Amino acid sequence: MCFLPTNYLTMANDATDWGDAETIFRYHKRLIDQYGAGTTRAQGWRSFDGQRARFDVLCQIANLSGHSVLDAGCGHADLFPFLTKRFSSLTYYGCEQIPDLLDVAIQRYRRASQVTLLPGDFLADTVPMTDFVLASGSLNYRHSDARFIYKAIETLFDNCRIGLGFNLLSGGVEAGNLLQTYDPEDISSFCERLAKSVTLRTGYWPDDFTLFLYK
Repeated sequence: MCFLPTNYLTMANDATDWGDAETIFRYHKRLIDQYGAGTTRAQGWRSFDGQRARFDVLCQIANLSGHSVLDAGCGHADLFPFLTKRFSSLTYYGCEQIPDLLDVAIQRYRRASQVTLLPGDFLADTVPMTDFVLASGSLNYRHSDARFIYKAIETLFDNCRIGLGFNLLSGGVEAGNLLQTYDPEDISSFCERLAKSVTLRTGYWPDDFTLFLYK
């Protein structure tokens, strides 16, 4: 495993403001205190089944064998073993700005030579260019900038050579929650202005949808 030092990435940039990051940090600190470090709930997932269902769909983006993949907001890097069971000769980059989550990933995959873990904001322009970018759950946080989701999608799509896959919530969020819901058709329409080909997936898990964008 390769672990790049914190100063490799820029924590503050135009896409994310520090006030929102601090709120996210506190949110996950409460989850860690409540459910324990290294647990699925510490990452914000309500269940392992929900996480697995989303991973299953993301794996349908393409045959990832022999390709490089950036896991944007990787948490404990749970996606890495999920991918390696399905694809061979895959190079994995995981980027996570919450140290408590990244520390778990480092401990789990420190001996994996095909893994590089990056501390910091995955929307920073110093994140390595990869063939594919995948984001599972990491774009669901409410943001002070109403245009954040569109900027984030565009940034992540610019950072891939072949394709971007991400999931978002379409419902099931109580008022005042840190998480944000989106209209699948609205997000899909925006993505169609960016990509040559767009695929929308629904029905695999309640109140969730996945989009694939291809260059």
